[in-house]
Amino acid sequence: MINIAEIIASELGVNISRVNAAIKLLDEGCTVPFIARYRKEATGALDDVSLRTLSDRLTYLRNLEERKAAVLASVKEQGLLSADFEKAVNEALTLTRVEDLYLPYKPKRRTRATIAKEKGLEPLALLILAQNKNTDITKEAGKYISEDVADTNEAISGAMDILAEVFADNAKVRSAVREMTFTKGLIQVSARNPDVKSVYEMYYDFTESIKSIASHRVLAINRGEKEKILSVKVDVSDSPILGYMEKEIIKNPPDDIRKILTLAITDSYKRLLAPAIERDIRASLTEKAEDGAIRIFGKNLSQLLMQPPITGHNVLGWDPAFRTGCKLAVIDKTGKLLDHTVVFPTEPQNRIFETKKTVLSLIDKYDITLISCGNGTASRESEKIISDIIKDCPKKVSYIITNEAGASVYSASKEGSEEFPNEDVGTRSAASIARRAVDPLAELVKIDPRSIGIGQYQHDMDQKKLSRLLETVVEDCVNKVGVDINTASGALLSYVSGINKTIAANIIAYRDKNGRFKNRRELLNVDRLGPKAYEQCAGFLRINGGDNPLDSTGIHPESYKATTALLNALGYSPKDITKGGLSGISKKAGNMQNLGIGALTLKDIVSELEKPGRDPRADAPTPILKSDVLDIKDLTEGMILKGTVRNITDFGAFVDIGVHHDGLVHISQMSDKFIKHPLDVVSVGDIIEVKVLSVDLEKEKVSLTMKGI
Repeated sequence: MINIAEIIASELGVNISRVNAAIKLLDEGCTVPFIARYRKEATGALDDVSLRTLSDRLTYLRNLEERKAAVLASVKEQGLLSADFEKAVNEALTLTRVEDLYLPYKPKRRTRATIAKEKGLEPLALLILAQNKNTDITKEAGKYISEDVADTNEAISGAMDILAEVFADNAKVRSAVREMTFTKGLIQVSARNPDVKSVYEMYYDFTESIKSIASHRVLAINRGEKEKILSVKVDVSDSPILGYMEKEIIKNPPDDIRKILTLAITDSYKRLLAPAIERDIRASLTEKAEDGAIRIFGKNLSQLLMQPPITGHNVLGWDPAFRTGCKLAVIDKTGKLLDHTVVFPTEPQNRIFETKKTVLSLIDKYDITLISCGNGTASRESEKIISDIIKDCPKKVSYIITNEAGASVYSASKEGSEEFPNEDVGTRSAASIARRAVDPLAELVKIDPRSIGIGQYQHDMDQKKLSRLLETVVEDCVNKVGVDINTASGALLSYVSGINKTIAANIIAYRDKNGRFKNRRELLNVDRLGPKAYEQCAGFLRINGGDNPLDSTGIHPESYKATTALLNALGYSPKDITKGGLSGISKKAGNMQNLGIGALTLKDIVSELEKPGRDPRADAPTPILKSDVLDIKDLTEGMILKGTVRNITDFGAFVDIGVHHDGLVHISQMSDKFIKHPLDVVSVGDIIEVKVLSVDLEKEKVSLTMKGI
């Protein structure tokens, strides 16, 4: 048996006692955000990333132990369990190793080897494998001639089929051949029809080392193969592999047995091992590529969700379109829908004058200071009109181009219809585009992350794995920011630690029936929100203007007694929190004793008291607000611009520089130093300076660089 905690502690580089404490908390039903925030003493302040890794490895290693038990039980039931096999299985550290060991004992479909065994040829195969110098194999094979075996050649051929399967099922051989193929093999890609034009043309005659092929290429090749445009195979020289197998299997037999073994080894490799290893390696490459792409997707999503809200604005949401008109929705500073309409400034109506009049009227009536325009169809034309409207407006108004990916999904969703039951999908979409500027996190949690338009090849991945990771990303972001329980949507509440969709719905039902929550203890009155769920969620839910000022902070109710004692000792009361009179309290608090809390918890409490309810998103760069439009024709080589990073892939970053199509900063143009991945340099939402390298007007492509600025 392996020691799971010991393995995880070694991988994370932390004390095993911290790992055991984290495992115990997870097993007790504590969430990662709760453990990361409120159980720092127990885990040595392991952050949410480390705890997620720990949780994933814990699940994998426990599944590994379950699989080992099932394998040992199966082999024991067959009456074939040996001490050596049991030891090898128990010491295995991966599922691949366990499956390799189990392969000889695994029930198989009817194969050439099983047919040969049915003919009674297994003893002959074992005799050949014994490689006895005194064996006359032709004479021995003659003993197996029967109704099922016509002659000695058929007997030896059947024995070779058995041996080929034995060699292919050998765990040591299989592992070595897999490693040799991985380190020396090539991925070879060709076009099924070279005359057909497609986005995969760069792979029509493509070869790359298996061990170095980039993840995004693996995913692109897989997609091209799935679409029946590309043919893919693993190519590796068989001489070293056959040489290894012969050295491993053949000892010092007579020439006739050596010849039989050599033929059996060649057949084993080419017919059984090579295809199986190719499947293994391609599956492994795909899994690694998917995991990498999912991680990038997760990081992009986290950075997108943690973009700072644009506060203090009444916003006009503009959902651009041609024939059906541009849908407009006005929201106030809290996201409440104030008004909506449709205008037709684009083709085919071109009612520009009427549109300007309508928009200027809305700006004046609702004191609009920001227009949030979606980046979809007709956004380019809409942006030009918005820019002209702003020039004619006596008030100071700015606009921002907002990624509208997923807005249509939201507008037709249950969440959208519940929020705006009396509005059509166009109004819901425009309101969503407006709200994304006011509070990206609160709005984007309502949409399946796969529809937000970040990442790469998300629809080609393991969807369960992708969904799991994206849910944890959203959960971590929501709990880092905290949630105002009196204004939050059900979608936002459902991501709070300890709260599921049912409890979130019950919170909203309680709020609708009883009015505002006045204190955190009221949560215990919510249906199905018991003491454990309360423990997990209370610290992440904020109540502003309630009975207890501490409820507006990230301090957990379990620490209220210690916090009050701290405040009293320093001459303060909880009411001073709302007066803003606790700045500099950290200098006074020092290392106060006898509060019944640890040093890490004390530090967090003091930090909250200094900046109660502080939004961590405030540290991120503020989105670029614009008042004029830039055309791709205005771009010239060498022009230096500021832009917002919209998406990151393995090969570079896409940057919004104010034209209709985002420009690409290739990874080679990000730094004068070697970097492994664009995420080493930039994040989604970053405001960066870029220089125009080239502009392709026909393809509407802009190449950018971050070097030499």
